[in-house]
Amino acid sequence: MMIPAAFVHETTTREGERGAAWLADLPGIVDELQKRWDLVPDGEVTHGRVGVIVPVQDAVLKVSFPHPGNDHEPDAFESWAGRGAVKLYERADDCYAMLLERVHPSTLAESDEDICAAAGQLSRRLAIPAPEGLPRMVDQADAWEEELRKDAFEFDQELPGPTVDAALAVIDDLARDQPELLIHGDFHPRNILRADREPWLAVDPKGYVGDPAYDGATMLKVRAADLHATGRFGPDDLLKQLQHELAVYAEAAGVDPVRVRRWVQLQMVQGAYWGRRHGFGRARSGSGLDDLVALADQLAVTLAT
Repeated sequence: MMIPAAFVHETTTREGERGAAWLADLPGIVDELQKRWDLVPDGEVTHGRVGVIVPVQDAVLKVSFPHPGNDHEPDAFESWAGRGAVKLYERADDCYAMLLERVHPSTLAESDEDICAAAGQLSRRLAIPAPEGLPRMVDQADAWEEELRKDAFEFDQELPGPTVDAALAVIDDLARDQPELLIHGDFHPRNILRADREPWLAVDPKGYVGDPAYDGATMLKVRAADLHATGRFGPDDLLKQLQHELAVYAEAAGVDPVRVRRWVQLQMVQGAYWGRRHGFGRARSGSGLDDLVALADQLAVTLAT
């Protein structure tokens, strides 16, 4: 199996020696799974950020890097049973592997459709009563608060006090009491793929129990970076566009737009500090990173008012 060079670079950069060791084992893992499930390769190997995708007949074999963030992906797929997400045919949790429904490689981010309307409609279908055993986002509230206070102390004066206070208020008001609903957990246009069975299907879920408005915030956070990258929007126009897309998304998803806006504000504050510590997938350093951190700062401040 030819592992894509970009995936090798990303994995070793992010995971170090552990990632290199897993990559060395990966061809053998794929070979064993193909034998276990009687699969015949049918196309070029592709990849996401944390896993490789091996086309096989009318399905795909996905093998992910072993990480707690990937533990409950198959549980989410099983719960949805193909409703708004790709179908799960087989799972091998010991290998962090799944046999999944095959869809097209084109994403909602690349489409000419109203992205936030389509995503909101999909989110409404994914928000179902959560099964037992999935991680509850309310359990992350204390850790979020602790990390946010630590960031505000270590990056003193990077964000105004009222902006940080507004984010802490979101944790107290929204994060500590959330619905018992299954949500995607990493919901954005590149995790929504074109399909034949339905127009769009979700992939790469985290499988959390929580507030569907949180997924809307993740969608809007990614949209902000995408719109900013086009260079067509000044600060005021970008905010107006995001406000419009937030309203469209909230109506389509059947969620409270105020909750979405407040979750976005928290995620922007968290993102501003995260970028300073670790960089982003879009930019790890340099002027590109500075630009994205400045965008997160600006939106965090504006949405706090």
